[in-house]
Amino acid sequence: MVQVGNARFTIYDSNAVRMEYSEHKHFENNPTLFAAVRKVDFRGYRLGSLGEWTIIETDRLKLYYRNDKKPFSAQNLKAEIISEKGSITTWHYGDVNNGNLGGTLQTLDALTGEVPLPPGILSREGWSFFDDSSTYTIINNHPEARLHPENSDVYLFCYGDDYKQALRSYFKVTGKVPLPRKSLLGSWYSRWWDYTEKEFLEIVQEYEDNGFPLDILVMDMGWHTQDAKEGTGWAKNLGWTGWTWNKELIPNPGRLLKVLKKKKIAVTLNVHPHGGIRSHEECYSEAAKIYFGKVPADKRAIHFNAGSKKFIKSYFDACHKPHEKMGVDFWWVDWQQDMIIPEVQGKPGLKHLPLLNHLYFNHTARDGRRGVSFSRFGGPGDHKYPIHFSGDAKSTWEMLKFEIYFNATAGNIGCFFWSHDLGGFYGERNPELYTRWVQFGLTTATMRIHSDRSPALDRRPWKWGEPFTGAMRKIFRLRSQLMPYIYSSVAQCHFEDLPLCRPMYLEYPSDERAYKFPHQFLFGDAILAAPIFTPGEGEDYVAEKEVWLPHGLWYDFFTGKKYSGNSVVKIRVPLDRFPLFIRGGVPVPMQEYTPRMGSSSNSRLELRCLPGLPNESHTFRYYEDDGDSDNYKKGKYRLIEFKAVTSKHGKVEISSTTLHDALPKGVHKDWN
Repeated sequence: MVQVGNARFTIYDSNAVRMEYSEHKHFENNPTLFAAVRKVDFRGYRLGSLGEWTIIETDRLKLYYRNDKKPFSAQNLKAEIISEKGSITTWHYGDVNNGNLGGTLQTLDALTGEVPLPPGILSREGWSFFDDSSTYTIINNHPEARLHPENSDVYLFCYGDDYKQALRSYFKVTGKVPLPRKSLLGSWYSRWWDYTEKEFLEIVQEYEDNGFPLDILVMDMGWHTQDAKEGTGWAKNLGWTGWTWNKELIPNPGRLLKVLKKKKIAVTLNVHPHGGIRSHEECYSEAAKIYFGKVPADKRAIHFNAGSKKFIKSYFDACHKPHEKMGVDFWWVDWQQDMIIPEVQGKPGLKHLPLLNHLYFNHTARDGRRGVSFSRFGGPGDHKYPIHFSGDAKSTWEMLKFEIYFNATAGNIGCFFWSHDLGGFYGERNPELYTRWVQFGLTTATMRIHSDRSPALDRRPWKWGEPFTGAMRKIFRLRSQLMPYIYSSVAQCHFEDLPLCRPMYLEYPSDERAYKFPHQFLFGDAILAAPIFTPGEGEDYVAEKEVWLPHGLWYDFFTGKKYSGNSVVKIRVPLDRFPLFIRGGVPVPMQEYTPRMGSSSNSRLELRCLPGLPNESHTFRYYEDDGDSDNYKKGKYRLIEFKAVTSKHGKVEISSTTLHDALPKGVHKDWN
């Protein structure tokens, strides 16, 4: 840290600096919901002066500050940003960033098509700025308002067109993206419907009978009773809040969860916590003893208050842990009540969503398991609590088009793992649109189908008729086969700070074409996806799309047809295919189909590698661990680098090097 008068500067690396101004020199040392990292040991900067200006210089910027004892302004704070190529951009405090490439939204609720995106960290200006002055601090896992809210607490990220470095610097401030549980990357069945215990088990059997994989079963609001007599608004009239199993639908929840666990299917329960904990709930007495010290004679409701340590303890200990002991794996925090309670009680300016995501992630990160916060996005810094649910979008072609773009740009603000309602949440029944949405889902963080209570929109793929069912089965099974590649790419998100889905400009920032094809993206290092978002023609529903293929050789994933890079090609595909390309010369690890892709270990690994350019070599790092625990943070994983060399005659030779091998006990260690 460098303190100059009333200002303090923390240099995170050559590209990122925190800048604080405090009239009374009372600076903030606690982490915030945005900035989790406070221990900084970067020494690659130089301190100097030029007249009345103090200069902090790194390889990528010169920061000038004039100590005039006034708050930051364009007159006393500026910088010269130095690109990799040596060009210089001048920045002044308060400058407008017109080249921002977009971030992500909190939710897609009620959207039918494209809307503007808020800013992300990546910008064609070569810099980005974030104001953290009003964000709540986190002390002992609890939100606390800043003692000096009048202070300025801002960040400048300088990177030229090195967008990957921009993300690395961003995570040095905010904290890394954690590695999600492997099961989350698999196939989910979800629907807003009051299913019985028998029907849930029938659905699981139907997945098996119809040749579809299944990893997670979502139980929407029907799992709990909805007969509240206390509360107001949604809490009372719709019965959305509940903590007690609906025994009319599920008479023996412990038995159901045990059967599902035996089948290696994870379970998540939907919660709308706004209604608090009321006297009719089975968990009320235990919660009241924790919250009130005893069960009050009038059995008054325990009102929801995420800002109260006492409430949160009663909330999790009494209302969540008993279900978790029974076999519930994590919770779907379906928080939509900001219109009713916009701010956390007693915490002015603090929204519920970022706090709930923080609390749920940390609550589920117990007993050595990885945390899960399956919820809407809480804003910058919320990437630390995956996995995110994008909300109730309408089923339209325009919405699918926007969602493809939206999914790729989310990485620009660190939101690497969006889980979408494949097919859309509500709208018309359109089998072709649903099939194309599932194809898009292949190259996203999850394969989660979901819909509203319309009988026509049950998303079980075998209910949509041929040729749609067959086309979707092909995609679901391919997802299972690709899991070694997908999980390795997700590990790369954590270890290398790279998004799973990458806009083309992340890899090719100096090529103008990379900015002109926003509806295609790289899915990890070796796969390029350009999902279809327009209706096809004829009995085969043939659709056409222009795709930009960067340098190298590219192959149609389904047909094997070869394409030369540095070109824009028109691709025509029937219903059972979409533009999906594998980069020539890159070894892609795959596996045999398994109905439990999120929990099975790889006893047989297959490498798919098509020739690259002559005399070209590529590597891919295959990653595996136990898929559920936080042992990966302790180095308990295996990392193998596969190297493929294409000869001048087009022959491919593959070799492997074990870079790290420390799998924990119980993980399959040998494969063919």
